[in-house]
Amino acid sequence: MFEQIFDAALFDSATRAMIPILLAALGGMICERAGVFQIALEGIMLAGAFAAVAGSYLAISWTLGVVFGIAAGMLISLALAYGCVTRRGDPIVLGIALNLLAMGLTGFLLPQLFDVRGVFQHPRIDGLDRIAIPILSDIPWIGPVLFDNTILTYVALLLVPALWVFLFRTPVGLRLRGVGERPLAAETLGVSPTVYKYGAVLASGALAGLAGAQLSLGNVVQFAENMSSGRGWVAVVAVMLGRAHPVGVLAAAALFALAEALGFRFQGNGLPVQITDALPFVVTLLALIIARKRFARLLDLTTAA
Repeated sequence: MFEQIFDAALFDSATRAMIPILLAALGGMICERAGVFQIALEGIMLAGAFAAVAGSYLAISWTLGVVFGIAAGMLISLALAYGCVTRRGDPIVLGIALNLLAMGLTGFLLPQLFDVRGVFQHPRIDGLDRIAIPILSDIPWIGPVLFDNTILTYVALLLVPALWVFLFRTPVGLRLRGVGERPLAAETLGVSPTVYKYGAVLASGALAGLAGAQLSLGNVVQFAENMSSGRGWVAVVAVMLGRAHPVGVLAAAALFALAEALGFRFQGNGLPVQITDALPFVVTLLALIIARKRFARLLDLTTAA
């Protein structure tokens, strides 16, 4: 029974589910390190998915689709940066407003541009092809799961060590973390918090836009209304659960993706769809509760010492 559930196909499905969450969460992590709470990942991912399909359909090229997805994500994040950095607005209120804007705007533009409602699927949409890495893709279990994927999958996985090096081993990363932890102290050293916060928010928009492109061009090759389906919110939780650390964010994204893949597997075995759809969010809540308790226990031990 265990081998029938936890097979290679399950982990392949979990990998495909993980990449959009991971890309968006890495963007949220950069914002968190800069002192900006990025809660607009859901809307940015949805806008990126729509723009990616639109670009791919217009040019019959996934490359332009990915560029459109990044551009859409950065455009929305620019509005967030202006509101919360320049105008010093509440990032939570602005993020929720942008999420609602993206949901309504994509739902409005779908029939206006493509004359369809609900789902847009067309042969002109050029999806992301899987690229098998020679030799590595032939490794049993691991090969098909990690080394036979879309280009954005490899980008997402390589970003984890790259961002670790950037944040903890480069002067720019040190300044970015300084802006997030002690903005006044960073300013006295000649570091502009505004510049770094803008850069972090725009980078998060680009990554969340990539997440949307992977979702619409890599996973399904179509756009459906509200197709992000809470993945942006899960990415926000992954940032908190992973303590804004690249490795922690990767682990949290993998946990949620595995829960989603298990939900689909159990659904195929006869469980009600309501239960299987709720499984990733139940895992999210349980992970937050466990992490909160462990953090409180660690805090008590530190205080006692």
